[in-house]
Amino acid sequence: MDDQKAELVFIPSPGLSHLVSTVETAKLLLERDDRLSITVLIMKLPNDSAVDKYTQNISSNSRLRFINVPTQEETSPSKTFIFGFINNQIAQIREIIADLIKQPSLPTSQLAGLVLDMFCTKFIEIADEFNLPSYCFFTSSACTLGLFYHLVSLKFEQNQDLTEYRSSNAELPIACFSNPVPAKVLPAVFVEEGPLSAISLSHFKRLTETKGIMVNTFYELESYAIQSLLSDCKKPKVYPVGPILNSSGDQSFDEDIKKWLDDQPGNSVVFLCFGTRGSFEEAQVREIALALENSGKRFLWSLRKPVLKGTMPFLAEYENFKHYQKGAGDGGGDQDRLQEGLQGREAAGNCGAEEIETAIRRLMAEEGGSGVRQKVKEMKNKSRMALMEGGSSYNAQKLFIEDVIGNIAK
Repeated sequence: MDDQKAELVFIPSPGLSHLVSTVETAKLLLERDDRLSITVLIMKLPNDSAVDKYTQNISSNSRLRFINVPTQEETSPSKTFIFGFINNQIAQIREIIADLIKQPSLPTSQLAGLVLDMFCTKFIEIADEFNLPSYCFFTSSACTLGLFYHLVSLKFEQNQDLTEYRSSNAELPIACFSNPVPAKVLPAVFVEEGPLSAISLSHFKRLTETKGIMVNTFYELESYAIQSLLSDCKKPKVYPVGPILNSSGDQSFDEDIKKWLDDQPGNSVVFLCFGTRGSFEEAQVREIALALENSGKRFLWSLRKPVLKGTMPFLAEYENFKHYQKGAGDGGGDQDRLQEGLQGREAAGNCGAEEIETAIRRLMAEEGGSGVRQKVKEMKNKSRMALMEGGSSYNAQKLFIEDVIGNIAK
């Protein structure tokens, strides 16, 4: 089995953000072992030209190829659009997998399994149909995976009505968290009434049917959560393989940002970035802007446009990442198409400018904030070392490959 050539089929969710992290993960695995080849199946959303641009710019690699799935149109309501769109592609993907079994990308390789995006668990049934192992690539954190497990257990094993947590002051003991989690911060999609809640919970329930789950994190960052997941023998094996970054992408658009940063004194700039679903209502944006203005600190802000009510957020793709200085300017980032509803519910009131300003001043203070900044610097160094030879994520990637090849004979 040492010389066994293996081919994996990666199926990312539609849209650029999950495709990029999937491809970068695939590239890392290919670097780790030359027995491996990878085919990525791309489900393109309507009018999504960014995907083509991205794949065309990837360096040629005989062991990495892309296949565009002939997609079927989807007419589901906007809130369930993405799941409906993915489910509609099952016939086309089944046909592609059947062809790959007959004719792998390399003559001496054998199809070793499907690696499914966290939103593509529907395709587990295709893997089962062809007697192939299925794996998951979980683009979020280990804590998030543990939270999903817990909510699924509450719903399906303990028969709890999760909508009871909408206005609850309860705190939930969750295995992956060292402290109880307030119910008020649970993702809205799981505690609000509606079809998206039921679809999402049923979807994430299937994560346990996979052979293993690669998570975009690293051990040193989430050691408590990762240990919790690894200790649960009833759940799939977890491989912390991150952080997954696209360091080779087109960075010409942010040259002005780099130049501006180079002109600032060291350790003098506050960076604000709230993730791919980190958009705010206008009132909250004003509070943050006022706090920055009053703090007098230099800052760089990645401000994302909120999803318009009644629209589908999945189709928008834009880049407009600009620096804010003294409250002037405008900016944005990639609008996330995939995780609508997974953000926490909006608090009863906005976080006020005074509170934000106090936090900024504390962070940037010579004494009070230096400890926080030092911890961040240490974690940055640990994240780099995790991906180096012998690092925790490097070893997890190697272990995943060995398990994939070992599972071929089972």
